[in-house]
Amino acid sequence: MIADQRLDWQPRHPTDLHRTIGSLRRGPGDPSFHLDRDGAVWRATRTPEGVATVRLVQASGGTIRAEAWGPGAGWAVAQAPELMGDADDTSDFDPILDALRDAHRRNPGLRIPRTTLVFEALVPAVLEQKVITLQAHESWRRLLLRFGEVAPGPTARPMRVPPPPATWAVVPVWEWHRAGVDPRRAQTVATAARFAERIDEAARMSRADAVARLTHFPGVGEWTAAEVAQRAFGDADALSIGDYHLSNQVGHALVGRDLTDDEMLEVLEPWRGHRYRVVRLLGASGLPRRPRRGARMPFVDHTWH
Repeated sequence: MIADQRLDWQPRHPTDLHRTIGSLRRGPGDPSFHLDRDGAVWRATRTPEGVATVRLVQASGGTIRAEAWGPGAGWAVAQAPELMGDADDTSDFDPILDALRDAHRRNPGLRIPRTTLVFEALVPAVLEQKVITLQAHESWRRLLLRFGEVAPGPTARPMRVPPPPATWAVVPVWEWHRAGVDPRRAQTVATAARFAERIDEAARMSRADAVARLTHFPGVGEWTAAEVAQRAFGDADALSIGDYHLSNQVGHALVGRDLTDDEMLEVLEPWRGHRYRVVRLLGASGLPRRPRRGARMPFVDHTWH
């Protein structure tokens, strides 16, 4: 099936399709994201011009092709270079440590993506608040299968476009329960959905103003704003402070011990402007990880039986 729109481009700096866009995937069962056997990435999204399915594939020479279907296809292919980190600048990034320098050398194509779709990034971030990741991913999967729109185009598997804000605003309480989402997170999503246009304006604001706009809404704190900024704004410095595991993971990778959030901030201060980039590089590098011991975040069952 011929795409509605297509764009081929050579990224202006090394870009690895999978490492760059992988952070947008919400678990292996994400109905809006699929990795094909041939290496192509499929992404279903809701653009300002309508729904779209984008297929991204990278040739051996580094050229990337974006094909898209649906009413939002034109917007999607035009935005594809930005999605793939075209504006992500590492020219002033100094790894400093040998281990981090090696990780940067081994992953030259790891870029910070920028979707510009703020509300779209906010919903799954809220679902991930205070629960284990697997639980949040299952909630996202169930809600998209129940309320998402069938993705346009010849998708490699059945896919869903995330629902529009008007739908998120009126999801019945029993559907939230069936998806394993507690009332607090459900209310946060519903409230934000009623102001989705104001939230999406944050993509055109300064970093400080964007964070202030997001955290103005009840239930959206520093951690959630950072998770949104990493994906919607392409913010290479957005650090998920308050994450259940992050400070200890950073601590063991860089200084060999557990850290508090304040200690993590102190350790990462030399990389201000690129602190999220450091976290991504640590995750891709295989540097020492915290031993699996001690308490873990519990699974909390919010479904009805």
